[in-house]
Amino acid sequence: MYRSHNCGELNASHINTEVTLAGWVQKSRDKGFMNWVDLRDRYGITQLIFDESRTDKAVFESAKTLGREFVIQVKGIVIEREAKNKNIPTGEIEILVSELTVLNAAITPPFTIEDETDGGEDIRMKYRYLDIRRNPVKNSLLFRHKVAMEVRKYLSDLDFCEVETPYLIKSTPEGARDFVVPSRMNEGQFYALPQSPQTFKQLLMVGGMDKYFQIVKCFRDEDLRADRQPEFTQIDCEMAFVEQEDILNIFEGLTRHLLKELKGVEVDKFPRMTYEHAMKTYGNDKPDIRFGMEFGELNEFAQHKEFPVFNAAELVVGIAVPGAGNYTRKEIDALIDWVKRPQVGASGMVYAKCNDDGSYKSSVDKFYDQDDLANWAKVTGAKAGDMILVLSGPANKTRAQLSALRMELATRLGLRKPAEFAPLWVVDFPLLEFDEESNRYHAMHHPFTSPKPEDMHLLETNPGDVRANAYDMVLNGNEIGGGSIRIHDKGTQQLMFKYLGFTEDEAKAQFGFLMDAFQFGAPPHGGLAFGLDRLVAILGGQETIRDFIAFPKNNSGRDVMIDAPSQIDSQQLNELHINLNANI
Repeated sequence: MYRSHNCGELNASHINTEVTLAGWVQKSRDKGFMNWVDLRDRYGITQLIFDESRTDKAVFESAKTLGREFVIQVKGIVIEREAKNKNIPTGEIEILVSELTVLNAAITPPFTIEDETDGGEDIRMKYRYLDIRRNPVKNSLLFRHKVAMEVRKYLSDLDFCEVETPYLIKSTPEGARDFVVPSRMNEGQFYALPQSPQTFKQLLMVGGMDKYFQIVKCFRDEDLRADRQPEFTQIDCEMAFVEQEDILNIFEGLTRHLLKELKGVEVDKFPRMTYEHAMKTYGNDKPDIRFGMEFGELNEFAQHKEFPVFNAAELVVGIAVPGAGNYTRKEIDALIDWVKRPQVGASGMVYAKCNDDGSYKSSVDKFYDQDDLANWAKVTGAKAGDMILVLSGPANKTRAQLSALRMELATRLGLRKPAEFAPLWVVDFPLLEFDEESNRYHAMHHPFTSPKPEDMHLLETNPGDVRANAYDMVLNGNEIGGGSIRIHDKGTQQLMFKYLGFTEDEAKAQFGFLMDAFQFGAPPHGGLAFGLDRLVAILGGQETIRDFIAFPKNNSGRDVMIDAPSQIDSQQLNELHINLNANI
């Protein structure tokens, strides 16, 4: 073996023990007669010492040639360290080296392999295998492993069975674009990579597996952002003979287990909030409830006061920003500029300061008296020393804008604390949402989501009012999981396809296999899928997922390390019966 111990386990109890270590040179300090080398592996760092008076001359001279990231093996005796380092587990000892073997020399890396590196993101992504040597990335990947192991343990203990489903499947309309794969053996035909194992897990319920889970790769060809990748990982789960309450209880338990085992956090309650309440109170369906700043609708107290901007608006809505009553005009103008950015899209913002003496000072004092502003404060919950910020316009658009402002302010005010965890369920989503571009309804979740039985009669007259048996788990302002009770009979599924605009032939061509399966005794079933990447990132105290993925893509969907995607040669194209036409 190349080592008897790793670089993180030796301590004072090993003094006078002969050991063999192997790893990378983190740094060296040459004092002429004495040379110290920090040796690093995944487990930690151990200091090596080469002493001119005690080390073989050839070994001593060889140590002087070591560069950063050389891979070496050493043998020596564990001795007590004179200048102890209490910041690392091996800080009481060092290795007096007697033998040194260079296993592999290294050129100077393009950035320093340290916690605080001098490498920008682009260069670190190009040399990701070097970036993984850094503690922040290495520890993120180890943390991801721990999360996955705890998930498997928890679900297996509840009799869930992990079943693998295919990656080469049929292209079906599930929302995002599919990644497609040409078939060499079936000319002109294509597989698709799964956006989720949705239909397969339903078929497993038809097959009687009862409780299924899978930690599985999924693929969606959509625009990227910090918390989105073209390939991502789901904790995919499905159960038979369950109702919504059964599923919520089981996955509350899983989340509670992960928080306790991995973060030492006890969470007793998981609040439940309807989709309608979330949108009206927070402006989005994944609210961060670690802080307040709930929306207050001000139409009653802001309209018909000779201020045309508010009078013409469908919605006038505000939030109270705690402690912001002392903001300067410069700071307020900066917030106005922020909401006017194209990413937010507001045309302006009105403010009202709540003074310590109980009076109010606003940017629209010409139109509103103190009683009006006092009503604004009452509706938004503003107190002395706070500031009320108000937006107006079309209802849905304005709520989204104010939601973005709320989150930005919470970040600036330090209210989004990574060590605090506030989970909740958002329930009673609309079954369908209308898309003006295509002039038809689309499934808000997917076509297999069951409508609330008591709303079924509305499908014919008011399809937009039908609620779904669907639910999302939200953690710290991020959707970490979602699911639904599924449709399990052919008749209801056909009706759903009808309202989604499928002809009978289209539905049969796309989902005939599932409809056929329902005729052979499909049990009532439902499930949920967690986004593992996002869940791990939030548990790890981060908002973005990239450092919790070993080899992520950039915002253009490229792997700059291996240069993918890339062109393929003409012979492969011919085998796949593909002709590239640059004019198309």
